[in-house]
Amino acid sequence: MAKILIVEDDSKIARFVELELRHEGYETETATDGRTGLAKALEPQTDLVLLDIMLPELSGMEVCRRIRQESSVPVIMLTAKGDVTDKVAGLDMGANDYMTKPFAIEELLARIRVALKSRSGEQKKNDGLLSHGKLTVDPAARQVSFDGEPLSLTKKEFDLLAFLLKNKNRAVPREELLSAVWDYDYAGDTNVVDVYVRYLRQKVEEPLGLRFIETVRGVGYMVRDEN
Repeated sequence: MAKILIVEDDSKIARFVELELRHEGYETETATDGRTGLAKALEPQTDLVLLDIMLPELSGMEVCRRIRQESSVPVIMLTAKGDVTDKVAGLDMGANDYMTKPFAIEELLARIRVALKSRSGEQKKNDGLLSHGKLTVDPAARQVSFDGEPLSLTKKEFDLLAFLLKNKNRAVPREELLSAVWDYDYAGDTNVVDVYVRYLRQKVEEPLGLRFIETVRGVGYMVRDEN
């Protein structure tokens, strides 16, 4: 079950929400100030953040802004303020949703379910992505991008790059690359692999100032994890 962080300095409200969430089967953690809340929100175990706006040390707005610099964890802002300006400001800072106190716990639970479902769908969508630094390969969509900008590759260039990324930190023999990418056993010259690696260097490495496809003498090619 998901772990929900409650960042709220009102102990009665925090305890009430905590008990209701635990009754629903969620794991919970609480923080009573902005700095502690920010640190806990960025922990990988946190699946959703309920964030009050009026907090000591760091305001909820600032906490939300800093979370969004490093994480996509869902944030639902909780506040006594009902002003539209506050709502817009919270959403602009990256909050996924916004509720004004007092709120019905049933509605909060429904919004939590929606936010968690949305995140789960996004994670599943990204599960098959391959990456190296800012270079991203999406095998399902057959798309390659660098820092969000699409790159144009032929089918074989794409398949070769994807296979190398799937096999990071392993020296992949030319024969294996030929069989995987060209889909046949080839007992003769494997020079076609070298040719296509050169194409990748010309289309990806050289224009972007990268150097990640490593030649393993007498074997084949390898992509290492970044240090």
